[in-house]
Amino acid sequence: MAPTKRLRPLAELIDDCIAPALAAQGFAASDVVVGWPEIVGERLAARSEPVKMEWPRRPKHLGPDEPSEPATLVVRCEGAFALEMQHLVPVIVERVNARYGWRCVGRIVLRQAPVRKLADIRKLRELDPASLEEARGRVAGVEDEGLREALARLGAGIIADRDKKA
Repeated sequence: MAPTKRLRPLAELIDDCIAPALAAQGFAASDVVVGWPEIVGERLAARSEPVKMEWPRRPKHLGPDEPSEPATLVVRCEGAFALEMQHLVPVIVERVNARYGWRCVGRIVLRQAPVRKLADIRKLRELDPASLEEARGRVAGVEDEGLREALARLGAGIIADRDKKA
C-alpha cells in the first residue's frame, strides 16, 4: 500500500526553513524565538527579543551521555524595560527550560538596544485591487472561506511581484 500524503500545518515546516539561521545563533529549534511572547508575555515581548544562545565549550573529559553546562541566553531589550526583565530573569529561565523540556538555559544576559517592533515585522503591504481580484478568481473553487481568502492575499502578492518584474 502506497503511503498516503497528508497536508502538514505550516508550523511543522517552519523549523526546517529557519533551522540554519537559528543554528548559527545557537538555537536548536525555533521554540524560544517563536514562543517568546508566551514565555515573557505580550507586553515584554514587544520590548525584548532573544538574540542567541551561547553554549560553553564541552570539556573533553565528559562522556557523550554526561550533561554539559547550560547555555546563556542573550536577550536584546529596550533600556526602559531592562530593569523589569532583570527582575524576571529567574522566571524566564524556568519558562524557557520548561519549553525545551530540559535545563538548557542557565542564565540570561540582557543587551540594551532598540528592538524591532512586531508590528513593523508583520506589516502587510497594501495589495493592488486588480491583483487581489485576479487571485480571488483563481482560488474561487476553494471551499473553506478562510483558506480561500488567505490564498487570495498570497496570490495577489505573487501577481503584484510578477507584474513589477515584467
